[in-house]
Amino acid sequence: MRLVIATCSVDYAGRLTAHLPLATRLLMVKADGSISIHCDDRAFKPLNWMNPPCRITEEPDRWVVSGPKGDTLTISIAEVHSDISHDLGTEPGLQKDGVEAHLQELLAANCEALAPGLRLVKREFFTDIGPVDLLCRDAGGHVAVEIKRVGEIAGVEQLVRYLERMDLDPGLSPVRGVFAAQSIKPQARVLAQSRGITCVEVDYDALRGIEKSVLSLF
Repeated sequence: MRLVIATCSVDYAGRLTAHLPLATRLLMVKADGSISIHCDDRAFKPLNWMNPPCRITEEPDRWVVSGPKGDTLTISIAEVHSDISHDLGTEPGLQKDGVEAHLQELLAANCEALAPGLRLVKREFFTDIGPVDLLCRDAGGHVAVEIKRVGEIAGVEQLVRYLERMDLDPGLSPVRGVFAAQSIKPQARVLAQSRGITCVEVDYDALRGIEKSVLSLF
């Protein structure tokens, strides 16, 4: 990560043109090759930026950033106040309570929260296009379970693709689908039902054994 505080003006030329007049700003260059330009009063949103792949050519008084489609970001530098670089290392990623990984772990330990008689065969069952979250089984056969925090159409389509691949395996076929989430969007529910997939909304707190308090005015 390179952070440069400089008095500069900025001109963008591409699908449109844009100009930032002379002022003191933060220039942020990340290891992925992206560059963004920030001021001190716009929260996290940059004034201008260019995503990778792009090429930065540095001259004594200006930077020219070239994008793959011929657009350019020209930063004319009047004065550099600070220029520091630091290797931040590998980003482990944001870990949040209640996301898919935690739901998967809880549902793997309690498959009957999805359907009576359901038992776990394997977590992260690999198909040739990726892993389905849970492979389960009940008296009716194999069941593929895809788990999301918020159930949307993209998640249903993902499960449909897994089911198509799994049904090609005579040792698994026929495979039923269950789409599980804390909340499921109406459009996703309609699509799932049209493909014969069962939708289940799960209560995360109940899975963790947390009783919800009941508030009363009396």
